[in-house]
Amino acid sequence: MQSTTIRRAVARDAECLTSLIRQSGAYRGRYASIVSGHRVTAEYLARHRVFAAVDGSERIRGFYSLVLEPPELDLAFVADDAQGLGIGRQLIEHMVGQAGEAGLTSVRVVAHPPAEEFYRRMGAERVGTVAPSPPKITWERPELRFAVPAGARAGAGGPR
Repeated sequence: MQSTTIRRAVARDAECLTSLIRQSGAYRGRYASIVSGHRVTAEYLARHRVFAAVDGSERIRGFYSLVLEPPELDLAFVADDAQGLGIGRQLIEHMVGQAGEAGLTSVRVVAHPPAEEFYRRMGAERVGTVAPSPPKITWERPELRFAVPAGARAGAGGPR
């Protein structure tokens, strides 16, 4: 397995990130409507903290997007053929670190139902359920929250 590093996503990554979302096996069938027509744009990348996991060949294997106001993990995807390699864990740990650097105390996640177990294994706590919002989303989604450890927060003696 090649090593994976995490770097800030840039405008030239937008098309690749969009493809990663649209090709996700987790969003086929019943869940396809939520990603249908979804695009990651250069403007989106400039506005939010978006980080990509890349392999030694600079191929993007996954990414996440942290929105600071209000604090939320907006997007998180790992390529189907890269799942089970620890990339998702690496991305979530990085996201919590970024949240800490931004001074956040927690990060909300409205999860894709099949991803709830993954987020819980990563330390998120379920705090509720988000109702469907037809026509795109016709199912309930779990609402979770990642606590950001005090030592990780800027101004709290953690890394800057």
